[in-house]
Amino acid sequence: MYKKCERNLSDVHLNNIDISLKNSLANSLSEIAKSYNLLIQSCAVEDDFSAFNIHHGKCIDDDLISKIIGAKIDVNKDKTQRKECCCVTSIDIGAYNTCKHGCKYCYANYNQKSVDKNCLSHDVNSPLLAGVITGNEKITTRKMVSFLNKQKTLF
Repeated sequence: MYKKCERNLSDVHLNNIDISLKNSLANSLSEIAKSYNLLIQSCAVEDDFSAFNIHHGKCIDDDLISKIIGAKIDVNKDKTQRKECCCVTSIDIGAYNTCKHGCKYCYANYNQKSVDKNCLSHDVNSPLLAGVITGNEKITTRKMVSFLNKQKTLF
């Protein structure tokens, strides 16, 4: 649980559930998914639900990216994420306190006044997510490397 999520959820009574209830839920969700030909993946959990055809997933998925672009990429697990997270290295292009949806479990919003202010400052003609360029911005050039695997394969 992220600290920001704890703050957002402070008025919600959450119960910890034991592994037998988790397994029961996983089994039920798996059956529903199967009936609709859907795939369920877990996100950043220690628990193993593979018996229910629920495997650890990746929000930032190198295999899916490779499939979409039609080329193999070689990228490692993101070292800045939690141990249980399977996501590969990426760069977040979002900004905190800019989403109007108000999901209680979201770590990206932690101050509703800032969300309101940022959303009011949105300008469709600005290249920024919130606000406009004033000239006082700090611009940092980031060294980028390609993860594209250019090795040709026979298969």
